[in-house]
Amino acid sequence: MRNKIYTVLFLFCLISSAGCKKFIDVNTDPNNPLTVQESLILAPVELNISSVLTGGAGTGGFAAILVNHWMQNVALNQPVPNTGTYLLFNPDLNDIWNNLYVTSLNNLIAMNDKATANGNYNYSGIAKVLSAFCLGIATDYWGDVPFSEAFQGIGKLQPAYDSQENIYKTIQQLLDEGIADINKNATVTPGSDDYFYGGDMSKWKKLAYTLKARYYMHLIKAPGHTATAQADLALTALQNGMQSNDDDMLFSYPGSAGNENPFYVDFLPVSTLVLSSACVDTLVKRNDPRLPKLIAKASGTGLYNGRPIGSASLGDLEEYSLPGPAYGNASSPVNVFNNSEALFLKAEATLYKSGFAAAEPIYQAAIKSHMTKLAIADGDINTYISSRGTLTAANALQRIMEEKKIANFLSIENFNDWRRTGYPLLTKVPNASSDIPRRFLYPQSEILSNPKSIQTAKITDKVWWDN
Repeated sequence: MRNKIYTVLFLFCLISSAGCKKFIDVNTDPNNPLTVQESLILAPVELNISSVLTGGAGTGGFAAILVNHWMQNVALNQPVPNTGTYLLFNPDLNDIWNNLYVTSLNNLIAMNDKATANGNYNYSGIAKVLSAFCLGIATDYWGDVPFSEAFQGIGKLQPAYDSQENIYKTIQQLLDEGIADINKNATVTPGSDDYFYGGDMSKWKKLAYTLKARYYMHLIKAPGHTATAQADLALTALQNGMQSNDDDMLFSYPGSAGNENPFYVDFLPVSTLVLSSACVDTLVKRNDPRLPKLIAKASGTGLYNGRPIGSASLGDLEEYSLPGPAYGNASSPVNVFNNSEALFLKAEATLYKSGFAAAEPIYQAAIKSHMTKLAIADGDINTYISSRGTLTAANALQRIMEEKKIANFLSIENFNDWRRTGYPLLTKVPNASSDIPRRFLYPQSEILSNPKSIQTAKITDKVWWDN
């Protein structure tokens, strides 16, 4: 399945970027179409969002693995310095930039334009929602990025960079327009080409509102914004957002050869990637009942054991734990966005607006949401929540963000949460090349083809909303 879909996506990228030559005026080559129907764009773009942008597959997915290094979830069983000790070069980001702009956004814009022209507003609505999602990934990685002048082909080969503040306004506008398109109740809806929701437009609309809440909460300390004002906006959006685990944005994988969950492939021995001791030890020390679901015992020892990030000594790969069956098996689904995050967003926003006591039941519901999805018994859920203690004025934000990180296991969103709240608490790893990174370097390909002064930013510099 995946290989076939990637072939379609590759062909479409060629079509959208290069077009076709007309060798004779009166005929069109049926093997080189100038356009394709919306369903043939949607399926491979969704696969790319799940496997590459979220799951870290291939060189284009390097960013998703990179931020898991920085959030101290994973480690390389390789000599230092390495990626886990903050060693990074501009060319390392070439493929992820290309994936976001060419494979993701360029095709989504083409899908939106075609769907709008055809009156297929469910497709255009989805295109706008996913464009906001991908644009959000880009700006949270790099800060200022091109958009308003991008995607014009040879008409604008060196587009200007939009400020992150304006990019965030664009994200909210795209989500509002996506919701408006869905509300038009067009006749044509996706079916099997929609791997996330199977054409259930009510769930797409809930996703859009929940994304609005996520991006509102990103700005709690941005210049000109306050936590309480952003909380108000987020809580309003969440009234129409995800309501249960049935609303989760998941991608299912058959698990057969070539169709595996990307995290399963990411952790194959050839990569030398394993889980870190910081990740494993946290769940072990808390006696978290999710431990066997999230983390597998080391195959060589039968123990839960992560590798210390930054360690100069090398161990046997079989000594270290890998992701467990809920996330790391060949047929495990990828959680792109889940209802648990919606509840944690609500708990955090409620904390800012109404205090820790009001946030407590929502915080507990968020933990229960994730544990229920993993089929944890009610008694074990209650025991764990009790062991974590109740929220107080002193610990509420830390507890909410610590538990959110577990519910968002291996998610790139954890990097954004850490930067904007300071939780979970992290310390610089041994043998580090710098302080803990707070942004990506701009890719070398972009520096050469579209030079801008902002491209001198270092990985320890802060993006606009992080100030």
